[in-house]
Amino acid sequence: MEIFLVMGLCLGQSAVYSLISFADKATRAPLRDQTTSMNNPLNSREYFDLSYQLLDILFALIPVLLALYLMHRTLGRSVKDIGFDFRRPGKDSLLGAGLFLAMGLGTLGVYAAGRALGITTALSTANLAEYWWSVPVLLLSAIRHAVLEEVIMLAFLFGYGKKLNFGPWTLILVSALIRGSYHLYQGVGPMLGNIAMGVVFGWIYHKYGRVMPLVIAHFLLDAVGFVGFMLFGPAIGIGS
Repeated sequence: MEIFLVMGLCLGQSAVYSLISFADKATRAPLRDQTTSMNNPLNSREYFDLSYQLLDILFALIPVLLALYLMHRTLGRSVKDIGFDFRRPGKDSLLGAGLFLAMGLGTLGVYAAGRALGITTALSTANLAEYWWSVPVLLLSAIRHAVLEEVIMLAFLFGYGKKLNFGPWTLILVSALIRGSYHLYQGVGPMLGNIAMGVVFGWIYHKYGRVMPLVIAHFLLDAVGFVGFMLFGPAIGIGS
């Protein structure tokens, strides 16, 4: 029940909406002719937009706090037990950076292939107006996605899965499939790419038992994807 409640508040809910969004897009027009916009303005007035952006990020992290609380209460596992801390900054950063480079190249390849095959929408990942706070908000959004996805999809699901006596590869594959499903709104390519990334991340979490390197890798992927798109994306053809 705790698994369903947490997932229903965040990524499980996102997966359902993503499936409906994909069905809508697939029956509307060819995917190659459509664009998926992310990090959109929430208000036409600068400081109201900033307020809504920050509130959106803040409230999206509440399920993470709930998951951490439930893991501590039900499983007896703390943030140290899942490696969501700063005890090993050097090793975590090196592993995170290495994963970022490997996954980043793979992501670009999958996106390019998906666009060529017509199974992926064009991605426009940063659509905020050019305010002084746009880049900091995009970085905070990258932190939000990294923390939410890795804590829930790895530490939370793996912790509860082990309590329910699921094997490691069952947990890795289930986690990866859920991860892919809530990216389906971007097209088939990103879904398959995120399933592959989920398998790699899940195996590494199973092997090392620390979520922080994966949070770092995910943050770097999103930070470059968001800020890089805002600064250079249209000029080099990403998003078209």
